[in-house]
Amino acid sequence: MPVNPDYAGREYPPAGPFPVTAAEISAFAEAIGSTSPAHRDAAAAQALGHADVVAPPTFAVRLAQQCEAQLIQDPGAGIDFSRVVHGEEGFTHHRPITAGDALTGVLHVDRVREAGGHGMVSTRVELSDAEGQPVTTVRSTIVVRGEG
Repeated sequence: MPVNPDYAGREYPPAGPFPVTAAEISAFAEAIGSTSPAHRDAAAAQALGHADVVAPPTFAVRLAQQCEAQLIQDPGAGIDFSRVVHGEEGFTHHRPITAGDALTGVLHVDRVREAGGHGMVSTRVELSDAEGQPVTTVRSTIVVRGEG
């Protein structure tokens, strides 16, 4: 079944909240090879003007993917996850993510198209804090490989 083009323009209900902990930030920083002390040490982060340990810029992908699961798991979308290849990812940070945040994400399906027999799905996740203020916008494109 091909990707359903009628899903373009769809908005999913808010997902979360996702509590952000210093331990998660530190583990993510370790996984990506970041050596910045601000990702592990609250005093180092505070010296840079942050309230607590600050997440690496790409940390938002962890939360965005949890929101994107709504689309992937939606049977009507026609996405066979075994055929998915990551296309691209981009971030617009409205402010840094820090330990102690509780973020909620809203998934938007911005575009669904076919290219070369493959489905191309572009999404946007708007992450906001507990007060509803924007934190990060994550844009992603996945490729759903065709059968041929």
